[in-house]
Amino acid sequence: MVRFYVLATLIGLGAVTLMAAVIGGPGWWFLLAVVVALVALGIYDLVQKQHSILRNYPVIGHMRFLLEGIRPELQQYFIERNYDGRPYDRDTRSTIYARAKGTNEEQPFGTERDVNEIGYEYLVHSTAPRPVATEVPRVRIGGPDCRAPYEMALLNVSAMSFGALSANALQALNRGAAKGGFAHDTGEGGISPYHRQGGDLVWEIGSGYFGTRTKDGDFDPDQFRDKVADDQIKLISLKLSQGAKPGLGGVLPGAKVTAEIAAARGVPQGEKCVSPPYHKAFSTPRELILFIARMRELADGKPTGFKLCVGSRTDVLAICKAMVAEGITPDFIVVDGAEGGTGAAPQEYEDHIGTPLTEGLLTVHNALVGAGLRDRVKVGASGKVATGVDIVKRILQGADYTNAARAMMMATGCIQAQTCHTNTCPVGVATQDPRRMRALDVADKTDRVANYQRETVQQAMQVIASMGLDSPHQLEPRMLRRRIDHTRTESYAELFDHLAPGQLLGSAHDLPEDWARDWVQADPDVFKP
Repeated sequence: MVRFYVLATLIGLGAVTLMAAVIGGPGWWFLLAVVVALVALGIYDLVQKQHSILRNYPVIGHMRFLLEGIRPELQQYFIERNYDGRPYDRDTRSTIYARAKGTNEEQPFGTERDVNEIGYEYLVHSTAPRPVATEVPRVRIGGPDCRAPYEMALLNVSAMSFGALSANALQALNRGAAKGGFAHDTGEGGISPYHRQGGDLVWEIGSGYFGTRTKDGDFDPDQFRDKVADDQIKLISLKLSQGAKPGLGGVLPGAKVTAEIAAARGVPQGEKCVSPPYHKAFSTPRELILFIARMRELADGKPTGFKLCVGSRTDVLAICKAMVAEGITPDFIVVDGAEGGTGAAPQEYEDHIGTPLTEGLLTVHNALVGAGLRDRVKVGASGKVATGVDIVKRILQGADYTNAARAMMMATGCIQAQTCHTNTCPVGVATQDPRRMRALDVADKTDRVANYQRETVQQAMQVIASMGLDSPHQLEPRMLRRRIDHTRTESYAELFDHLAPGQLLGSAHDLPEDWARDWVQADPDVFKP
Protein backbone atom coordinates (compact mmCIF):
# COMPACT_ATOMS: atom_id res chain seq x y z
CA MET A 1 0.00 0.00 0.00
CA VAL A 2 1.23 3.48 -0.86
CA ARG A 3 1.02 4.81 2.70
CA PHE A 4 3.36 2.13 4.06
CA TYR A 5 5.72 2.47 1.12
CA VAL A 6 6.08 6.21 1.75
CA LEU A 7 6.75 5.74 5.47
CA ALA A 8 9.17 2.87 4.87
CA THR A 9 11.06 4.99 2.34
CA LEU A 10 11.30 7.92 4.75
CA ILE A 11 12.44 5.71 7.61
CA GLY A 12 15.05 4.13 5.34
CA LEU A 13 16.27 7.59 4.32
CA GLY A 14 16.36 8.56 7.98
CA ALA A 15 18.57 5.60 8.84
CA VAL A 16 20.97 6.37 6.01
CA THR A 17 21.03 10.07 6.92
CA LEU A 18 21.71 9.25 10.57
CA MET A 19 24.71 7.19 9.59
CA ALA A 20 25.94 10.00 7.34
CA ALA A 21 25.41 12.56 10.12
CA VAL A 22 27.47 10.51 12.57
CA ILE A 23 30.28 10.09 10.07
CA GLY A 24 30.02 13.44 8.26
CA GLY A 25 29.63 17.13 9.09
CA PRO A 26 26.85 19.26 10.65
CA GLY A 27 24.95 19.62 7.36
CA TRP A 28 23.88 16.00 7.63
CA TRP A 29 22.27 16.68 11.01
CA PHE A 30 20.10 19.34 9.41
CA LEU A 31 19.04 16.89 6.70
CA LEU A 32 18.30 14.28 9.37
CA ALA A 33 16.02 16.78 11.15
CA VAL A 34 14.11 17.30 7.91
CA VAL A 35 13.66 13.55 7.39
CA VAL A 36 12.52 13.04 10.99
CA ALA A 37 9.98 15.85 10.58
CA LEU A 38 8.62 14.17 7.44
CA VAL A 39 8.36 10.83 9.25
CA ALA A 40 6.46 12.53 12.08
CA LEU A 41 4.18 14.19 9.53
CA GLY A 42 3.55 10.83 7.85
CA ILE A 43 2.61 9.20 11.16
CA TYR A 44 0.26 12.08 11.97
CA ASP A 45 -1.35 11.77 8.52
CA LEU A 46 -2.04 8.09 9.18
CA VAL A 47 -3.77 8.62 12.53
CA GLN A 48 -5.75 11.83 11.81
CA LYS A 49 -9.36 11.34 10.66
CA GLN A 50 -10.33 14.52 8.82
CA HIS A 51 -8.64 13.92 5.46
CA SER A 52 -9.04 10.53 3.77
CA ILE A 53 -6.49 11.37 1.08
CA LEU A 54 -3.77 11.84 3.73
CA ARG A 55 -4.66 8.56 5.46
CA ASN A 56 -4.02 6.70 2.22
CA TYR A 57 -1.22 8.96 0.91
CA PRO A 58 0.72 10.37 3.89
CA VAL A 59 3.10 13.27 3.20
CA ILE A 60 2.71 13.21 -0.60
CA GLY A 61 -1.04 13.84 -0.24
CA HIS A 62 -0.24 17.37 0.93
CA MET A 63 0.61 18.22 -2.67
CA ARG A 64 -3.10 18.14 -3.46
CA PHE A 65 -3.87 20.73 -0.81
CA LEU A 66 -0.96 22.87 -2.03
CA LEU A 67 -2.43 22.87 -5.54
CA GLU A 68 -5.87 23.70 -4.12
CA GLY A 69 -4.31 26.71 -2.42
CA ILE A 70 -3.18 28.19 -5.72
CA ARG A 71 -6.18 27.10 -7.78
CA PRO A 72 -7.37 30.63 -8.75
CA GLU A 73 -4.17 30.95 -10.78
CA LEU A 74 -4.55 27.44 -12.22
CA GLN A 75 -8.29 27.49 -12.82
CA GLN A 76 -8.25 28.74 -16.41
CA TYR A 77 -5.47 26.29 -17.25
CA PHE A 78 -7.59 23.40 -16.01
CA ILE A 79 -10.79 24.63 -17.70
CA GLU A 80 -9.09 24.98 -21.07
CA ARG A 81 -7.83 21.41 -20.85
CA ASN A 82 -11.05 19.94 -19.41
CA TYR A 83 -9.22 18.91 -16.23
CA ASP A 84 -11.62 20.75 -13.93
CA GLY A 85 -13.73 17.66 -13.31
CA ARG A 86 -16.45 16.64 -15.76
CA PRO A 87 -19.09 15.81 -13.11
CA TYR A 88 -18.94 19.11 -11.18
CA ASP A 89 -17.19 22.41 -11.75
CA ARG A 90 -14.82 23.99 -9.22
CA ASP A 91 -17.38 26.29 -7.62
CA THR A 92 -19.87 23.48 -7.05
CA ARG A 93 -17.20 21.27 -5.53
CA SER A 94 -16.08 24.08 -3.24
CA THR A 95 -19.67 24.66 -2.11
CA ILE A 96 -20.25 20.97 -1.32
CA TYR A 97 -16.98 20.58 0.60
CA ALA A 98 -17.52 23.82 2.55
CA ARG A 99 -21.02 22.85 3.61
CA ALA A 100 -19.93 19.34 4.58
CA LYS A 101 -17.08 20.69 6.68
CA GLY A 102 -19.16 23.50 8.17
CA THR A 103 -16.78 26.20 6.91
CA ASN A 104 -17.44 29.55 5.25
CA GLU A 105 -18.57 29.06 1.64
CA GLU A 106 -18.90 32.72 0.68
CA GLN A 107 -16.64 34.05 -2.06
CA PRO A 108 -15.43 37.52 -3.10
CA PHE A 109 -16.22 39.30 -6.38
CA GLY A 110 -19.11 38.45 -8.68
CA THR A 111 -20.32 35.60 -10.84
CA GLU A 112 -17.86 33.71 -13.00
CA ARG A 113 -20.69 32.84 -15.40
CA ASP A 114 -21.27 34.83 -18.57
CA VAL A 115 -24.79 36.12 -17.93
CA ASN A 116 -25.18 36.93 -21.65
CA GLU A 117 -24.41 33.35 -22.68
CA ILE A 118 -27.16 31.59 -24.65
CA GLY A 119 -28.86 29.13 -22.29
CA TYR A 120 -27.97 31.06 -19.11
CA GLU A 121 -30.72 30.58 -16.50
CA TYR A 122 -31.63 32.65 -13.48
CA LEU A 123 -34.31 32.73 -10.80
CA VAL A 124 -36.48 35.83 -10.45
CA HIS A 125 -35.99 37.45 -7.05
CA SER A 126 -38.46 39.77 -5.35
CA THR A 127 -38.08 43.41 -4.44
CA ALA A 128 -39.84 42.44 -1.20
CA PRO A 129 -38.10 39.29 0.09
CA ARG A 130 -39.74 37.26 2.83
CA PRO A 131 -38.21 36.06 6.12
CA VAL A 132 -36.69 32.59 5.81
CA ALA A 133 -39.11 29.96 7.08
CA THR A 134 -38.12 28.75 10.54
CA GLU A 135 -39.40 25.25 9.82
CA VAL A 136 -38.35 23.38 6.68
CA PRO A 137 -41.39 21.73 5.04
CA ARG A 138 -41.48 18.02 4.30
CA VAL A 139 -43.29 16.15 1.55
CA ARG A 140 -45.89 13.54 2.49
CA ILE A 141 -45.57 10.51 0.23
CA GLY A 142 -48.57 8.21 0.17
CA GLY A 143 -51.51 8.03 -2.20
CA PRO A 144 -55.01 6.74 -1.51
CA ASP A 145 -53.85 3.09 -1.43
CA CYS A 146 -50.95 3.75 0.95
CA ARG A 147 -51.43 2.88 4.63
CA ALA A 148 -48.09 4.12 5.96
CA PRO A 149 -47.28 7.54 4.44
CA TYR A 150 -43.77 8.94 4.83
CA GLU A 151 -42.64 12.52 5.39
CA MET A 152 -39.81 13.02 2.89
CA ALA A 153 -37.10 15.67 3.22
CA LEU A 154 -36.44 18.09 0.35
CA LEU A 155 -32.98 16.52 -0.21
CA ASN A 156 -32.11 12.85 0.31
CA VAL A 157 -29.42 10.29 -0.51
CA SER A 158 -29.92 8.90 -4.00
CA ALA A 159 -29.45 5.27 -5.01
CA MET A 160 -25.92 3.87 -4.55
CA SER A 161 -25.40 0.15 -3.98
CA PHE A 162 -23.19 -1.80 -1.63
CA GLY A 163 -20.47 -3.01 -3.96
CA ALA A 164 -20.35 0.31 -5.77
CA LEU A 165 -19.69 2.11 -2.46
CA SER A 166 -17.58 0.86 0.41
CA ALA A 167 -18.91 -0.32 3.73
CA ASN A 168 -17.54 2.78 5.47
CA ALA A 169 -19.13 5.14 2.94
CA LEU A 170 -22.53 3.49 3.35
CA GLN A 171 -22.29 3.63 7.12
CA ALA A 172 -21.48 7.34 7.00
CA LEU A 173 -24.35 8.02 4.61
CA ASN A 174 -26.92 6.10 6.64
CA ARG A 175 -25.79 7.52 9.97
CA GLY A 176 -25.83 10.98 8.40
CA ALA A 177 -29.39 10.35 7.21
CA ALA A 178 -30.38 9.28 10.72
CA LYS A 179 -28.74 12.34 12.25
CA GLY A 180 -30.23 14.77 9.72
CA GLY A 181 -33.66 13.19 9.38
CA PHE A 182 -33.62 12.39 5.65
CA ALA A 183 -33.95 9.22 3.58
CA HIS A 184 -31.25 6.94 2.16
CA ASP A 185 -31.88 4.96 -1.04
CA THR A 186 -30.14 1.57 -0.89
CA GLY A 187 -29.44 1.24 -4.60
CA GLU A 188 -30.36 -2.01 -6.34
CA GLY A 189 -27.61 -4.08 -4.68
CA GLY A 190 -29.72 -5.18 -1.73
CA ILE A 191 -29.68 -4.15 1.92
CA SER A 192 -26.35 -4.74 3.66
CA PRO A 193 -25.50 -4.49 7.37
CA TYR A 194 -23.90 -1.14 6.53
CA HIS A 195 -27.28 0.29 5.54
CA ARG A 196 -28.64 -0.61 8.96
CA GLN A 197 -27.27 2.30 10.95
CA GLY A 198 -30.59 3.86 11.96
CA GLY A 199 -31.35 5.99 8.90
CA ASP A 200 -34.66 5.71 7.02
CA LEU A 201 -34.29 3.46 3.97
CA VAL A 202 -35.77 3.53 0.49
CA TRP A 203 -35.37 -0.07 -0.64
CA GLU A 204 -34.59 0.02 -4.35
CA ILE A 205 -35.30 -3.14 -6.31
CA GLY A 206 -33.93 -3.44 -9.82
CA SER A 207 -34.27 -5.97 -12.61
CA GLY A 208 -31.96 -8.41 -10.78
CA TYR A 209 -34.33 -8.40 -7.76
CA PHE A 210 -31.30 -8.54 -5.50
CA GLY A 211 -32.18 -9.33 -1.93
CA THR A 212 -35.58 -10.70 -2.92
CA ARG A 213 -34.96 -13.18 -5.72
CA THR A 214 -35.36 -16.86 -6.43
CA LYS A 215 -32.46 -19.03 -7.52
CA ASP A 216 -33.55 -18.44 -11.13
CA GLY A 217 -33.44 -14.65 -10.71
CA ASP A 218 -37.18 -14.05 -10.50
CA PHE A 219 -38.96 -11.84 -7.97
CA ASP A 220 -39.62 -13.76 -4.74
CA PRO A 221 -42.81 -12.37 -3.10
CA ASP A 222 -42.44 -14.35 0.13
CA GLN A 223 -38.88 -13.20 0.70
CA PHE A 224 -39.92 -9.65 -0.15
CA ARG A 225 -42.81 -9.70 2.34
CA ASP A 226 -40.54 -10.91 5.12
CA LYS A 227 -37.78 -8.35 4.52
CA VAL A 228 -39.92 -5.30 3.83
CA ALA A 229 -41.59 -5.66 7.23
CA ASP A 230 -38.43 -4.15 8.74
CA ASP A 231 -39.36 -0.81 10.33
CA GLN A 232 -36.22 0.86 8.95
CA ILE A 233 -37.55 0.39 5.41
CA LYS A 234 -39.94 3.28 4.79
CA LEU A 235 -40.46 3.15 1.00
CA ILE A 236 -40.00 0.72 -1.89
CA SER A 237 -38.68 1.95 -5.24
CA LEU A 238 -38.76 -0.20 -8.37
CA LYS A 239 -35.92 0.79 -10.70
CA LEU A 240 -36.90 0.79 -14.36
CA SER A 241 -33.85 2.64 -15.67
CA GLN A 242 -30.92 4.76 -14.58
CA GLY A 243 -30.07 8.17 -16.00
CA ALA A 244 -26.41 7.49 -16.72
CA LYS A 245 -27.10 4.26 -18.62
CA PRO A 246 -30.82 3.86 -19.42
CA GLY A 247 -31.78 0.61 -21.10
CA LEU A 248 -28.53 -1.04 -20.03
CA GLY A 249 -28.06 -3.70 -17.38
CA GLY A 250 -24.93 -4.41 -15.41
CA VAL A 251 -22.42 -7.13 -14.62
CA LEU A 252 -20.46 -7.57 -11.42
CA PRO A 253 -17.49 -9.89 -12.13
CA GLY A 254 -17.25 -12.97 -9.95
CA ALA A 255 -14.00 -11.76 -8.42
CA LYS A 256 -15.86 -8.80 -6.91
CA VAL A 257 -18.75 -10.85 -5.50
CA THR A 258 -17.45 -11.18 -1.96
CA ALA A 259 -19.24 -13.06 0.81
CA GLU A 260 -20.85 -9.83 2.08
CA ILE A 261 -22.00 -8.70 -1.36
CA ALA A 262 -23.33 -12.18 -2.14
CA ALA A 263 -25.31 -12.20 1.12
CA ALA A 264 -26.83 -8.75 0.45
CA ARG A 265 -27.79 -9.60 -3.12
CA GLY A 266 -28.81 -13.22 -2.60
CA VAL A 267 -26.41 -14.57 -5.24
CA PRO A 268 -23.63 -17.19 -5.12
CA GLN A 269 -20.28 -15.93 -3.87
CA GLY A 270 -17.56 -15.69 -6.48
CA GLU A 271 -19.92 -16.04 -9.45
CA LYS A 272 -20.69 -13.37 -12.06
CA CYS A 273 -23.71 -11.32 -10.98
CA VAL A 274 -25.89 -10.07 -13.84
CA SER A 275 -28.50 -7.31 -13.67
CA PRO A 276 -30.48 -7.59 -16.94
CA PRO A 277 -31.67 -4.50 -18.83
CA TYR A 278 -35.32 -5.61 -18.57
CA HIS A 279 -37.70 -6.89 -15.88
CA LYS A 280 -39.05 -10.44 -15.83
CA ALA A 281 -42.02 -9.55 -13.60
CA PHE A 282 -43.77 -7.34 -16.17
CA SER A 283 -43.50 -6.26 -19.81
CA THR A 284 -46.31 -3.73 -20.38
CA PRO A 285 -47.40 -0.46 -18.73
CA ARG A 286 -50.49 -2.15 -17.29
CA GLU A 287 -48.44 -5.03 -15.86
CA LEU A 288 -46.04 -2.49 -14.34
CA ILE A 289 -48.84 -0.69 -12.51
CA LEU A 290 -50.35 -3.98 -11.31
CA PHE A 291 -46.91 -5.09 -10.07
CA ILE A 292 -46.52 -1.83 -8.13
CA ALA A 293 -49.89 -2.50 -6.49
CA ARG A 294 -48.83 -6.05 -5.65
CA MET A 295 -45.58 -4.87 -4.07
CA ARG A 296 -47.43 -2.26 -2.00
CA GLU A 297 -49.83 -4.88 -0.70
CA LEU A 298 -46.96 -7.24 0.17
CA ALA A 299 -45.33 -4.29 1.97
CA ASP A 300 -48.46 -3.81 4.09
CA GLY A 301 -49.26 -0.48 2.48
CA LYS A 302 -45.84 1.20 2.61
CA PRO A 303 -45.29 3.87 -0.10
CA THR A 304 -44.29 2.16 -3.33
CA GLY A 305 -43.19 3.74 -6.59
CA PHE A 306 -40.67 3.53 -9.40
CA LYS A 307 -37.63 5.31 -10.80
CA LEU A 308 -36.93 5.88 -14.47
CA CYS A 309 -34.96 7.95 -16.91
CA VAL A 310 -37.57 9.20 -19.38
CA GLY A 311 -37.29 7.82 -22.91
CA SER A 312 -40.23 8.60 -25.15
CA ARG A 313 -43.13 10.71 -23.92
CA THR A 314 -45.43 8.07 -25.42
CA ASP A 315 -44.23 5.52 -22.87
CA VAL A 316 -44.86 7.94 -20.01
CA LEU A 317 -48.36 8.58 -21.30
CA ALA A 318 -48.94 4.84 -21.74
CA ILE A 319 -48.13 4.36 -18.05
CA CYS A 320 -50.57 7.16 -17.20
CA LYS A 321 -53.25 5.50 -19.34
CA ALA A 322 -52.67 2.24 -17.44
CA MET A 323 -53.07 4.11 -14.15
CA VAL A 324 -56.36 5.62 -15.29
CA ALA A 325 -57.65 2.31 -16.66
CA GLU A 326 -56.80 0.31 -13.52
CA GLY A 327 -57.51 3.01 -10.96
CA ILE A 328 -54.06 2.31 -9.48
CA THR A 329 -51.25 4.81 -8.98
CA PRO A 330 -47.76 4.57 -7.54
CA ASP A 331 -47.17 6.68 -4.47
CA PHE A 332 -44.17 8.35 -6.10
CA ILE A 333 -42.12 8.48 -9.28
CA VAL A 334 -38.43 9.40 -9.22
CA VAL A 335 -37.26 10.99 -12.48
CA ASP A 336 -33.56 10.36 -13.08
CA GLY A 337 -31.92 12.70 -15.57
CA ALA A 338 -29.48 11.64 -18.27
CA GLU A 339 -26.86 13.76 -16.47
CA GLY A 340 -27.04 11.35 -13.52
CA GLY A 341 -23.83 9.65 -12.47
CA THR A 342 -22.65 6.06 -12.27
CA GLY A 343 -19.58 4.11 -11.25
CA ALA A 344 -19.13 2.71 -14.75
CA ALA A 345 -20.97 2.94 -18.08
CA PRO A 346 -20.06 3.11 -21.77
CA GLN A 347 -19.25 6.66 -22.83
CA GLU A 348 -21.90 6.51 -25.55
CA TYR A 349 -24.62 5.89 -22.96
CA GLU A 350 -23.36 8.61 -20.64
CA ASP A 351 -23.26 11.20 -23.42
CA HIS A 352 -25.98 10.31 -25.89
CA ILE A 353 -28.84 8.27 -24.39
CA GLY A 354 -31.61 9.37 -22.05
CA THR A 355 -33.66 12.52 -21.46
CA PRO A 356 -32.04 15.29 -19.40
CA LEU A 357 -33.65 15.95 -16.03
CA THR A 358 -35.36 19.22 -17.00
CA GLU A 359 -37.26 17.69 -19.92
CA GLY A 360 -37.88 14.45 -18.03
CA LEU A 361 -39.36 16.25 -15.04
CA LEU A 362 -41.58 18.48 -17.14
CA THR A 363 -42.79 15.45 -19.12
CA VAL A 364 -43.71 13.34 -16.08
CA HIS A 365 -45.22 16.25 -14.14
CA ASN A 366 -47.39 17.42 -17.02
CA ALA A 367 -48.42 13.89 -17.98
CA LEU A 368 -49.68 13.29 -14.44
CA VAL A 369 -51.40 16.68 -14.37
CA GLY A 370 -53.04 16.11 -17.76
CA ALA A 371 -54.23 12.65 -16.72
CA GLY A 372 -55.74 14.06 -13.53
CA LEU A 373 -53.34 12.04 -11.33
CA ARG A 374 -50.87 14.60 -10.01
CA ASP A 375 -52.48 14.90 -6.58
CA ARG A 376 -52.06 11.14 -6.04
CA VAL A 377 -48.40 10.83 -7.06
CA LYS A 378 -45.37 12.65 -5.66
CA VAL A 379 -42.41 13.26 -7.98
CA GLY A 380 -38.75 13.07 -6.98
CA ALA A 381 -35.84 14.42 -9.03
CA SER A 382 -32.32 13.00 -9.24
CA GLY A 383 -29.44 13.76 -11.56
CA LYS A 384 -26.69 16.23 -10.68
CA VAL A 385 -28.56 17.83 -7.79
CA ALA A 386 -25.96 19.51 -5.55
CA THR A 387 -26.94 23.02 -4.41
CA GLY A 388 -29.87 24.89 -2.94
CA VAL A 389 -30.58 26.47 -6.31
CA ASP A 390 -30.73 22.97 -7.85
CA ILE A 391 -33.45 22.06 -5.35
CA VAL A 392 -35.41 25.22 -6.13
CA LYS A 393 -35.15 24.72 -9.90
CA ARG A 394 -36.26 21.09 -9.77
CA ILE A 395 -39.28 21.85 -7.58
CA LEU A 396 -40.18 24.70 -9.90
CA GLN A 397 -39.96 22.30 -12.86
CA GLY A 398 -42.36 19.80 -11.31
CA ALA A 399 -40.61 17.86 -8.54
CA ASP A 400 -41.79 17.61 -4.95
CA TYR A 401 -38.38 16.62 -3.55
CA THR A 402 -34.85 15.80 -4.71
CA ASN A 403 -32.15 13.15 -4.32
CA ALA A 404 -28.38 13.54 -4.61
CA ALA A 405 -25.72 10.88 -5.18
CA ARG A 406 -22.41 12.43 -6.26
CA ALA A 407 -22.80 15.39 -3.92
CA MET A 408 -23.41 12.99 -1.02
CA MET A 409 -20.33 11.01 -2.06
CA MET A 410 -18.32 14.23 -2.01
CA ALA A 411 -19.64 14.93 1.49
CA THR A 412 -18.07 11.60 2.50
CA GLY A 413 -14.75 12.65 0.97
CA CYS A 414 -14.98 11.78 -2.76
CA ILE A 415 -12.50 13.89 -4.76
CA GLN A 416 -13.81 12.91 -8.21
CA ALA A 417 -10.75 10.83 -9.06
CA GLN A 418 -13.05 8.93 -11.48
CA THR A 419 -11.51 5.55 -10.63
CA CYS A 420 -14.73 4.08 -9.19
CA HIS A 421 -14.64 1.07 -11.53
CA THR A 422 -11.02 0.14 -10.72
CA ASN A 423 -11.39 -0.59 -6.97
CA THR A 424 -8.57 1.89 -6.33
CA CYS A 425 -10.53 4.88 -4.98
CA PRO A 426 -7.87 7.01 -3.23
CA VAL A 427 -10.20 8.11 -0.41
CA GLY A 428 -12.04 4.86 0.36
CA VAL A 429 -15.48 5.86 -0.95
CA ALA A 430 -15.93 3.67 -4.04
CA THR A 431 -13.84 0.60 -3.27
CA GLN A 432 -14.08 -2.79 -1.59
CA ASP A 433 -10.38 -2.78 -0.69
CA PRO A 434 -10.36 -2.80 3.14
CA ARG A 435 -6.99 -1.06 3.23
CA ARG A 436 -8.27 1.82 1.13
CA MET A 437 -11.68 2.15 2.78
CA ARG A 438 -9.89 2.41 6.16
CA ALA A 439 -9.03 6.00 5.19
CA LEU A 440 -12.70 6.99 5.45
CA ASP A 441 -13.47 7.74 9.09
CA VAL A 442 -17.17 6.97 9.58
CA ALA A 443 -17.80 9.28 12.55
CA ASP A 444 -16.21 12.31 10.86
CA LYS A 445 -17.97 11.73 7.54
CA THR A 446 -21.32 11.11 9.27
CA ASP A 447 -21.22 14.68 10.52
CA ARG A 448 -20.22 15.96 7.10
CA VAL A 449 -23.12 14.22 5.36
CA ALA A 450 -25.60 15.66 7.87
CA ASN A 451 -23.98 19.11 7.62
CA TYR A 452 -24.10 19.12 3.83
CA GLN A 453 -27.77 18.13 3.64
CA ARG A 454 -28.85 20.63 6.30
CA GLU A 455 -26.94 23.58 4.87
CA THR A 456 -28.02 22.88 1.28
CA VAL A 457 -31.71 22.67 2.19
CA GLN A 458 -31.34 25.82 4.29
CA GLN A 459 -29.82 27.60 1.29
CA ALA A 460 -32.78 26.50 -0.82
CA MET A 461 -35.13 28.00 1.75
CA GLN A 462 -33.06 31.22 1.71
CA VAL A 463 -33.38 31.43 -2.08
CA ILE A 464 -37.13 30.84 -1.86
CA ALA A 465 -37.41 33.69 0.66
CA SER A 466 -35.40 35.96 -1.67
CA MET A 467 -37.99 35.21 -4.34
CA GLY A 468 -40.68 36.64 -2.07
CA LEU A 469 -42.14 33.24 -1.16
CA ASP A 470 -42.83 31.47 2.12
CA SER A 471 -42.77 27.86 0.89
CA PRO A 472 -41.49 25.66 -1.97
CA HIS A 473 -45.14 24.96 -2.82
CA GLN A 474 -45.44 28.53 -4.13
CA LEU A 475 -42.78 28.09 -6.82
CA GLU A 476 -44.05 28.49 -10.39
CA PRO A 477 -42.46 28.00 -13.85
CA ARG A 478 -42.66 31.74 -14.57
CA MET A 479 -40.04 32.34 -11.85
CA LEU A 480 -37.20 30.67 -13.81
CA ARG A 481 -35.92 32.37 -16.94
CA ARG A 482 -33.56 31.25 -19.72
CA ARG A 483 -31.65 33.40 -22.19
CA ILE A 484 -32.79 32.43 -25.69
CA ASP A 485 -30.54 34.79 -27.63
CA HIS A 486 -28.60 37.96 -26.95
CA THR A 487 -31.72 40.14 -26.86
CA ARG A 488 -34.42 37.83 -25.46
CA THR A 489 -35.16 35.74 -22.38
CA GLU A 490 -38.21 33.60 -21.70
CA SER A 491 -39.62 31.98 -18.56
CA TYR A 492 -40.32 28.29 -18.18
CA ALA A 493 -44.01 29.14 -18.39
CA GLU A 494 -43.40 30.40 -21.95
CA LEU A 495 -40.81 27.87 -23.07
CA PHE A 496 -42.82 24.71 -22.41
CA ASP A 497 -46.42 23.56 -22.78
CA HIS A 498 -48.10 23.15 -19.39
CA LEU A 499 -51.25 21.05 -19.26
CA ALA A 500 -54.31 21.77 -17.13
CA PRO A 501 -55.58 19.14 -14.65
CA GLY A 502 -57.39 16.38 -16.59
CA GLN A 503 -56.74 18.02 -19.96
CA LEU A 504 -55.56 14.76 -21.55
CA LEU A 505 -58.88 13.12 -20.70
CA GLY A 506 -60.87 15.68 -22.69
CA SER A 507 -61.01 16.53 -26.37
CA ALA A 508 -57.82 16.13 -28.39
CA HIS A 509 -58.60 19.49 -30.02
CA ASP A 510 -57.87 21.18 -26.71
CA LEU A 511 -54.36 19.73 -26.50
CA PRO A 512 -51.09 21.02 -27.95
CA GLU A 513 -50.50 19.18 -31.22
CA ASP A 514 -47.52 17.10 -30.08
CA TRP A 515 -49.21 16.08 -26.80
CA ALA A 516 -52.36 15.08 -28.72
CA ARG A 517 -50.32 12.92 -31.11
CA ASP A 518 -48.43 11.15 -28.33
CA TRP A 519 -51.58 10.62 -26.23
CA VAL A 520 -53.33 8.93 -29.17
CA GLN A 521 -50.33 6.67 -29.81
CA ALA A 522 -49.89 5.70 -26.15
CA ASP A 523 -51.10 2.15 -25.43
CA PRO A 524 -51.46 0.90 -21.84
CA ASP A 525 -50.65 -2.61 -23.03
CA VAL A 526 -47.49 -1.88 -25.04
CA PHE A 527 -44.16 -0.18 -24.42
CA LYS A 528 -43.42 1.13 -27.91
CA PRO A 529 -39.86 1.45 -29.27
